[in-house]
Amino acid sequence: MKVSDKMKKNGFVEGAVIATVAIVITKILGMLYVIPFYNIIGPQGGALYSYAYNIYSIFLGISSAGLPTAISKIITEYNTLGMDEAKYRTFKIGRKIISYISIVTFLIMFVFAEWIGLAILGDISGGNTIGDVAFVIRCISFAVLVIPYMSVARGYVQGHRIIAPSSISNVLEQIVRIFVILTGSFLAYKVFSSSLTLAVGIAVSGAFFGGLVSYFYIRHVINKNKKTFTIQEFEKKDNVSDKTIIKKIVKYALPFIIINVANSIYSFTDMVLVIRGLDYIGFSGPDIEFIQSAITTWANKICMIIGAFSIGMCASLVPNIVASAVKKEWLHVNDKINRAYQIILIVAIPCAAGLCILKTPVWNIFYIPSEYGSKILFIMAICAVFSSIYSITLNTMQSLNKFKLVYTSVISGFLVNALMDVPFIIIFSKIGIPAYYGATAASITGFSVSVIIAVLNLRKEHKMSFAPTVNMFLKIMIPTSVMIVVLMIINMFINVDVSLKVNAILVVIINIAVGAPIYLGIAYKMGLFHETFGEEYLNKIIKKLTFFRKK
Repeated sequence: MKVSDKMKKNGFVEGAVIATVAIVITKILGMLYVIPFYNIIGPQGGALYSYAYNIYSIFLGISSAGLPTAISKIITEYNTLGMDEAKYRTFKIGRKIISYISIVTFLIMFVFAEWIGLAILGDISGGNTIGDVAFVIRCISFAVLVIPYMSVARGYVQGHRIIAPSSISNVLEQIVRIFVILTGSFLAYKVFSSSLTLAVGIAVSGAFFGGLVSYFYIRHVINKNKKTFTIQEFEKKDNVSDKTIIKKIVKYALPFIIINVANSIYSFTDMVLVIRGLDYIGFSGPDIEFIQSAITTWANKICMIIGAFSIGMCASLVPNIVASAVKKEWLHVNDKINRAYQIILIVAIPCAAGLCILKTPVWNIFYIPSEYGSKILFIMAICAVFSSIYSITLNTMQSLNKFKLVYTSVISGFLVNALMDVPFIIIFSKIGIPAYYGATAASITGFSVSVIIAVLNLRKEHKMSFAPTVNMFLKIMIPTSVMIVVLMIINMFINVDVSLKVNAILVVIINIAVGAPIYLGIAYKMGLFHETFGEEYLNKIIKKLTFFRKK
């Protein structure tokens, strides 16, 4: 089947870059909207918003997280084998399965919202009530009726190794969601003087409207390119039964669901245990709510630019690794895994280092100055690097059908995180380290355990080598270290009040203007970008950036 020029397939690095650029745009929008939004709803509204989204992430993971990637994987398999009828039938079966799961998930969220609110807040007082939490959970529950359908459609498109439509739909979804969040909350709270709870409820409903627009866009792309996506009725069925397809979907989706739910439970566990742990050592109710929301939501909003690269890599990594694994090309699989790690490290490490140095001015740009906020941003920037590596590792395991290993690594990491949360909070408090660092340190430990288990298994089973990634990490630390030293020296001479947003922005601009060229220049001279992206594709990027003036 000939693929049209508009719907051309993307290679691994090209697909990764397309997906990553779209995700980065999405995440930048997600970072920027919090500035006006947080000023509208304040710390108490921010805590309420974080409760709703953390619960929503768990239930969304249950209802849809595994299916899109599983369908993408199955579509890639059948596409590689030329089984067009089975490929399209997989898409239709996937949609039917998701409809049942979405309805059940919605009903659980809506009916048991108050019980969930009680599980989150426990006995703390002085902030939001259980009724407030229940209301916003019910508002966001409607999103699970539409987001799963949209995700399955994205998975079908990505399974053809066509990345651009899914990437565009991500951006559309974010734009619509942010419009509803900002417009709805501002009108409700500032113009019509409604309650804070109603304003946050309207804001979280933006997930529903964003998903709806994104779904219609993806459906439009599929219907417009029916030949590319094999949207037709077939007279003859491929030699694959519906039962076999359903078994494959369940088999492939379950590990993805476990990973996504585990990631959400990492946040949920931190949220609940931070509340319990800080309450135990004597923090006040409002401080507890602020700290937990900063850890689970607001610091993450800034750090998600780092996580964007792992999400973008996964969109291209899964179908490409599956295609190589089906052909038993293990050297190619090993190369792609190393390439994915390297792309993350070459971007995530300097970004995290910059956020650690600029933690106070960056926090003050986005939010209200806080004695806790900037410190939390510092540790969350470090955690974001570990989280990105964790995501890539486990998605790789699933692509290689190593489901038992996925269960082992995820459950082991989660148990370590859960068991260490409160003890770390208490220990850190005793030795003079901010107590709330304990929860994030527990998460970093959990991520590390999961990655180590997975990597050791890959080395044992398939003789894979990760020496290229280790070497790249050591090389990356050279330009990163130079950048850190220079920025620390410069900041010693910058003596301004960064609690003022104008000053904070100025400080950040100065640091970026100095730090970015240092890192990029040294890394380029060392050949790190050539080594990571490949000579041919890097030259394409340089030509486009220089408007084809550079040969």
